[in-house]
Amino acid sequence: MALRPSFRANGAIKRRQERRTKRILANRTVAEALISVAGLVGRAVTTLGDIEVGRISDVVVRWSGEGYPPVTGLVVRVGRRRAYVPIEQVQSISQDGARLKSARLDLRDFNRRDDEVSLSSDVVDHQLVDIDGVRVVRASDLYLALVGEEIRLVGVDVGFATLLRRLGPANRRTRPTPDRVIDWAAVQPFGTGDGPMRLASPNQALKRLRPAELADLLEELGRDERQELLRALDPEAAADALEEMEPGELRELLREMTPEDAAALLIEMEPDEAVDALREFEDEEVDALIAVMPRANAALLAQLLGYDEESAGGVMTTNLILVRPDMTVGEVRRVLRSEAEHQADVDAVIIVDADGRLIHDIGLFELLVAAKEDSVGSLDGGPEPVTVSPETSVALVVEQFIESRGSSVVVVDAENRPIGRILADDLVDALVPERGKLRFPRFLVG
Repeated sequence: MALRPSFRANGAIKRRQERRTKRILANRTVAEALISVAGLVGRAVTTLGDIEVGRISDVVVRWSGEGYPPVTGLVVRVGRRRAYVPIEQVQSISQDGARLKSARLDLRDFNRRDDEVSLSSDVVDHQLVDIDGVRVVRASDLYLALVGEEIRLVGVDVGFATLLRRLGPANRRTRPTPDRVIDWAAVQPFGTGDGPMRLASPNQALKRLRPAELADLLEELGRDERQELLRALDPEAAADALEEMEPGELRELLREMTPEDAAALLIEMEPDEAVDALREFEDEEVDALIAVMPRANAALLAQLLGYDEESAGGVMTTNLILVRPDMTVGEVRRVLRSEAEHQADVDAVIIVDADGRLIHDIGLFELLVAAKEDSVGSLDGGPEPVTVSPETSVALVVEQFIESRGSSVVVVDAENRPIGRILADDLVDALVPERGKLRFPRFLVG
């Protein structure tokens, strides 16, 4: 797994703690009346007069993106049949089994619908994501509870003691022994890979996870689960997460996909990050991926791949903010705000002439303190920007950094046109790759 900063912002931790207090399992009445799904399997289904008609084989819930999926029915083994009993025919469910409302039954053959999931066979023992804990877990058991007038799936137990209880003597399997229970609202489940089990909408809490946290999850999940997690993310969030992954893990993830799907993710990544990923592939694999990309993206990545990894062109970022000298500071600030998603790669804006040649490099602080009506061309009184060619070795780039004491250098072509920028963290990544990717803090002007 890639080495990434392990700290978490105090504010994020506090928000997660607040969300926990608002969830169903925070209600003591619910928490003390949990029904174990594993414990239900094999328990009797009776009618009025305690007449046994079968044994519970599974519990079915509606899988439509609700925070706590409602139970829609039971799969009951009656002789050699697996029949479906709708929840409307069930009077009560307890840890001792289920009681039906009437002795007259309509025992339908069980056929799972697209929006339904069989909890015991499809979820227990499968991988899930605990979003609050930002970790991959495996369901040792699931818990139901009466919420209002409906029985709903409210929690998942990931404890080892619970797993031992399930695997132990039959007389110990029937009683819930909550070990490490996670509220279901904090869970992202996945499909089984061989059935229609899919959420209509992913857990919205996924959007609150940072790219590095998503990368950790992608590296821990199995093949089917991590592909489903990627599908649950919007393309930009997926690309940000991929940029944080360890190179070997990223290579395997992309190899699991079709060339078209892998290429679509690569072109959403920052070009320098996409090139780093492509360098992990064989030449024929790279050719196959570039062949299905839009022409402009393919040309840029092919150009960057042509640079030596130990050269300025091999470590530079191509995210540049180019402005004309007659633009006002206020106009440039608006451009910067529109490029906020790339703020990790921006520490200055580059002033160019009508032919795209470098005039000057203006730092963000200088833009912050200038009057918004000033032209950026009037701010070029500082030291001359440090420039290198794309063929310059990383060792020489380091020397330029040391001599200039700046925060970045500009990479220019033979015509003095800016084509990239090398930031301090780009050099750290190149010189000490085993430390993982670093991102030094920057700020955007208001």
